[in-house]
Amino acid sequence: MNGTNSADDRSAEDEHQRFARYLHELAVVRDEDEAELVTRILRDPDRTMAQSAIVRHLDRRAAQLLTDDGFTSWAHAMAEVSAEQEFLPYRLREWTLLRSITVGEPWSSEQVTTGSDWFQRMAVETVPSPVVLTLLAESGRTRRVHANASHRLRQRHHRA
Repeated sequence: MNGTNSADDRSAEDEHQRFARYLHELAVVRDEDEAELVTRILRDPDRTMAQSAIVRHLDRRAAQLLTDDGFTSWAHAMAEVSAEQEFLPYRLREWTLLRSITVGEPWSSEQVTTGSDWFQRMAVETVPSPVVLTLLAESGRTRRVHANASHRLRQRHHRA
């Protein structure tokens, strides 16, 4: 390497710059412009990079809106604009399940035990339900989930 930028180096820089720009735009977008911005970003030729930026945004926004009344309409709007993607609708469904558990809406044990590793880790970290924590302590997908769910249950027991 001689320190000069080849065309490949510039392309990599451009991808990283676009990713950073997308994250910034998503962080400051007005609610009424969000779906349009997500749609535009998903048209980027680098689909992997674009989806990565959108996943970060969905995770941030979903966490912010988790107990808010606006979560459902926001999730529907995001599902609509990302319907052609493989991963994004799946992630939104898992956030919707986390919301259902958090706000006391219907959910099933099967949904929790068949959720992704990411979902189960998030549930252990965010959901206050002792029923869910017990379920994950007994039937979580990984040792980490088992251990963390058990730990949270013990913490809850000691505080009570």
